[in-house]
Amino acid sequence: MKTVRRLFYREVVQSVALVTLGFVALFYFFDFVEELQSVGRHGAVGYQIPQALVYVALMVPSHLYELLPITVLIGTIFVMARLAQSSEFTILRTSGLGPWRALQTLSALGMFFAVFTFAVGDYAAPLADKTAQMLKARFRGNITVGKTGAWLKEKQAYGHYAVNVGALTPGNGMKDVRIFEFDNQGYMVSMTQAQSAEFSTDDSWRLDKVNRTEFTGADAQASRVDRAQIDSVRWPTQISAEMVAAAVLRPERMGTIDLFQYTRHLQANGQAAQKYEIQFWKKVFYPMSCLVMVVLALPFAYFHFRSGSIATYVFGGVMAGISFVLLNNVLGDLGNLQGWQPWLTAALPGLIYSLVSLTAFAWLVLRR
Repeated sequence: MKTVRRLFYREVVQSVALVTLGFVALFYFFDFVEELQSVGRHGAVGYQIPQALVYVALMVPSHLYELLPITVLIGTIFVMARLAQSSEFTILRTSGLGPWRALQTLSALGMFFAVFTFAVGDYAAPLADKTAQMLKARFRGNITVGKTGAWLKEKQAYGHYAVNVGALTPGNGMKDVRIFEFDNQGYMVSMTQAQSAEFSTDDSWRLDKVNRTEFTGADAQASRVDRAQIDSVRWPTQISAEMVAAAVLRPERMGTIDLFQYTRHLQANGQAAQKYEIQFWKKVFYPMSCLVMVVLALPFAYFHFRSGSIATYVFGGVMAGISFVLLNNVLGDLGNLQGWQPWLTAALPGLIYSLVSLTAFAWLVLRR
């Protein structure tokens, strides 16, 4: 049995690695061609071809995370179909390799791919994507979500805050920060505008070049407006750098723990968290799709043919993988619009394809 496992693992890993390399190289080429339009333009004098090559290379882990279920399916189908074509799998069956033993062997390999996908999506991709965005910001300007910036809310014991961050700057900073303070009755107490800000290690922000406006008085006759200019001020807050990055950058580029913490923050402050909850559960369930794809590829080893091309089966694997990614994205957006349960929305594509794979396994392997 060890020999069979080594055969399966070696062939499948080599095939998946080759397919993954081809897809990643293709996406790298497309991204580089698109990035050439930004070289030396929009004031990015220092942003030239070497910087563009580095930026596109830093986007590879994100593409790898998205492509792994597809490449695992294509690579495993290719190996299973080739073993069936050369009658090697038939020899293994006559030597005592039963359907459940083959399923168990491939499931262990699928778990390896699932763990690898989780590591890439939770550690390599977020770090590389953040580094890429900061690299581009160093040459082309700040990272922003538009003219209005990113909005966050925070509840504290003595009031509520609405925070607007205009843009992220290279390093550990922010630009054009506005903080609106409200009391527990909903009245505005103060407004703080800072040209720049930085995250501190003691759960606070350091605001620089601050214009602060305070509103005092309960009625119009006794009200007073006080204005002050301060070089630097410390503002205690639980809003971390990851939360600001989540509001400015794409949530799918965040790690699982960061998404969970940001979702809890949104819920605690009465903000809509459906989008981020779905993305969190997708982060949890998406790596398991590699296991589903491996099981889906197993029935291809039980097709009986001795000659002919296996291109048709590989093409079918490509279409199945693309349909899975499409279904995953469509259900995510649909669940966000319809208000479905986040965990069910994220798990539904995997459940559907698991049912399809087990049905195909039962029909082609057990019955036939």
